[in-house]
Amino acid sequence: MNATNTRRGPNGREVVVTGIGLALPGVATYGDLLGPLPGEGGFDPATGLIGRELRHKDRASRLALRAAEFALHDAGLTDADNTFTGTADSTAVVVSTNLGNADSVCEATDTIATAGVMGLSPLGLPQTSSNVIAGWVAIRYRLRGPNLTICNGATSGLDAVAWARNLIIAGRAEAAVVVGVEPAGDVATKIFGQQSADAAVAAVLEPAEAAASRGSRPRATITGYARAENLAAALALAEVPEEGSVGLWLADEAEAAGAGCLLAAPRRIDLESQLGPLSGALGVLQCAAAAAYLEGDATGNVLATAGGPRDDATAALLLTPSPASRPFTQERGQHP
Repeated sequence: MNATNTRRGPNGREVVVTGIGLALPGVATYGDLLGPLPGEGGFDPATGLIGRELRHKDRASRLALRAAEFALHDAGLTDADNTFTGTADSTAVVVSTNLGNADSVCEATDTIATAGVMGLSPLGLPQTSSNVIAGWVAIRYRLRGPNLTICNGATSGLDAVAWARNLIIAGRAEAAVVVGVEPAGDVATKIFGQQSADAAVAAVLEPAEAAASRGSRPRATITGYARAENLAAALALAEVPEEGSVGLWLADEAEAAGAGCLLAAPRRIDLESQLGPLSGALGVLQCAAAAAYLEGDATGNVLATAGGPRDDATAALLLTPSPASRPFTQERGQHP
């Protein structure tokens, strides 16, 4: 994807984050992501991933549905019955996941190998679709805008946020629900070589004027983005200032330390060092942490980077503060 490095798009639209939702064990609010993590309490998968609406769905879809529910509530886009109150025809769903339904695919192939195609359950076959997670989120809230899944390796989460922003800037969508999700399981553990985080995070993106018109409080503004062959090129294409304006850098600590001369940031946070492998969920979770930082008393913008020399590219996303348009009484990121 080409860099999109201006605060406003060609149509003058400024895209802001208006809602955050987490389905992350042991984490209650996105403010917790700034650390130290509480380690207990918060979202509990044993009780949070049950219910009639979550039956016959793979784990990644159930995690994504919970995160989307919390994010839409946080953005003020659902009513007391959890019905979507926005413009469904023009609300997009963009999902980032690299291994989301891999367990369902492996289970189906194992069944075919042992019992043939007649052994497959019709209830399980939909879970083998590569776009099943985005599909379930759209079906649940009757969202009929663009619907896509990004499976792009280490940069996938940041790429998904950028794609959602581009859809809004281009006028293809009036809002977007961005979900980053990676479920824990045997398949993910074999691929990562360790237990992965059982994580889903969702962010609602809207044009700033739309958020203001309905009295929603923006959490952050998506200002610059680039995907390039290395960090230096990504920072340049995203027009990240070299000094002074970045207060928090969300990055892999080892790679950030090796490239520290490229950017002077007073604080760095490596979410994967605290939570374990996040894969496609990482970039969206970084946006949640950025929103928490920008809502606080800290100064400076937030830079999120993913990927590096071990990957095929590096992505950089710059987030800046957004002025509050209404008093905020709910604890940030608090689940209903």
